[in-house]
Amino acid sequence: MSDLKFNKIAGAVLATGLALVGLKELSGGVFAPQEVEKPGYLVEVAAEEGAGGGAAEAPIDWGTVLPTADIAAGEAAFNKCKSCHTVDAGGANGTGPNLFGVVGRKPAGHGGFAYSQAMTDLGGRVPVWNDPELSAFLAAPQKYLPGTKMTFVGLKKAEDRINIIAYLRSKGGTLPVPAPNPAAAAAPAAGVDPNAAPAPGAAAEGQPTATGSTATPATGAGGPAGQGTGAPAPGAPSEQRGASAASPTASGNSRQ
Repeated sequence: MSDLKFNKIAGAVLATGLALVGLKELSGGVFAPQEVEKPGYLVEVAAEEGAGGGAAEAPIDWGTVLPTADIAAGEAAFNKCKSCHTVDAGGANGTGPNLFGVVGRKPAGHGGFAYSQAMTDLGGRVPVWNDPELSAFLAAPQKYLPGTKMTFVGLKKAEDRINIIAYLRSKGGTLPVPAPNPAAAAAPAAGVDPNAAPAPGAAAEGQPTATGSTATPATGAGGPAGQGTGAPAPGAPSEQRGASAASPTASGNSRQ
């Protein structure tokens, strides 16, 4: 190759490189890069309650909300679950187990499905899937049961959980609707986190337990927990010490 031909080739390569660099600088000046304000795929995660975390969610009175729940809305919400679960009688297992009759069924109790060890262990602590247990699990599966195979982020709104549980109840649920208990939705005692998931196996106040009875609020001096124990109002009867029943009121009825 002659020196002249080599110089032509080298010049062409150099000119091409200079042109590319010039175009890059020019395009950078015309189209300035901008920072992305939001991620391309935003996954909704339930916000942690705490300082400045918003209003706390009151406990759910299942006996009051279930009879008026929107089952159609619950069925629509269940569409989020259909990629992993079937809900009809005799339905096949998918990524998750068939959920027909899940309300009242023992955790990890559906035959033919390979549950995680965490769910199997839960079945040894929790007698059945009742309303408060299902609600706590659906609100944040990974938080409620670390190690579960269920990667669903959860249903943040209590209304969505109520409706979907009402829908699941209509699909082979075996637990009766508990009696209304408005006290369950009263303001929680100071220092108690109302958003904390119930301990696995602990039935909520007014909910059926493994034996079919209902949980009742703890009592102490002066009445149910959370009520004041100060001096009685003027004219109010005092309780008899050592007696099994309280002294009668002015109307003749005994305090229960």
